Amino acid sequence: MTIASPAAEATEAGEPRYAVYPSLRDRVAFVSGGSTGLGSEFVTALAAQGVRVGFADIDAEGAERLLGRIAALDCPKPVFVPADVRDVEQVRAAVAAVETELGPISILVNNAANDERHDTGDVDAAFWDNGMAVNLRHHFFAIQAVTAGMRELGGGSIINLGSISAHADFVGLPVYIAAKAAIEGMTRTLARELGPDRIRVNCVIPGWVLTERQLALWATPETLEKVRGAQSLREHVMPADVARMVLWLAADDSAMCTGQNWIVDGGWM
Repeated sequence: MTIASPAAEATEAGEPRYAVYPSLRDRVAFVSGGSTGLGSEFVTALAAQGVRVGFADIDAEGAERLLGRIAALDCPKPVFVPADVRDVEQVRAAVAAVETELGPISILVNNAANDERHDTGDVDAAFWDNGMAVNLRHHFFAIQAVTAGMRELGGGSIINLGSISAHADFVGLPVYIAAKAAIEGMTRTLARELGPDRIRVNCVIPGWVLTERQLALWATPETLEKVRGAQSLREHVMPADVARMVLWLAADDSAMCTGQNWIVDGGWM
């Protein structure tokens, strides 16, 4: 199954098939977990809109492959910063490195996560703490790191990635689900706190998205059919579908939208 990027989609006449956002051009974005999966789609989609993108990840090889694909596009070249989001100091250093090279960050996409399956009985304190670090904690500290710069710019857009797993009948990943549910609460309170500075905070909740990881590990014919049957729309949710929501929330078109959950799940919830 081919996973198409929104940057590559156009009409037969060569015109963009989807929206172009003039307000995004020349802005600076930071994406965590940007080397592969949804993160790489966000990096590509933002860069294709003229955004100067910095992204952090532990996967340097994936980052190089992504940069190679983006090099073929007529857009700013993203900046990759190696970082492990479980280490708060590395998160802060990555944000600072992007700001030094590209300028103040006005768009933050908190994407990095690990949905490793696990049984409740096997979870110990170390596993719990690691799950919170990779799926939740870095969201807060990345927000903390960009807030001062966004205030100086007169505002910004923060986009946190939640998960349908916190709402549907998923089992086998309780630590991941707990972290993703917490992101929604953090989004709401920080939207209130940062709103007076015109900093918007929203949460995007993807459904069962067919990333390369999903296809490789869990997308059996039976599972794919079960998911499609649960959705109102029977097409599979693709990475580009989620990226288009992120673009809209990053752009000024959504200027009065904050503190909300934006669901891209084909009508499952």
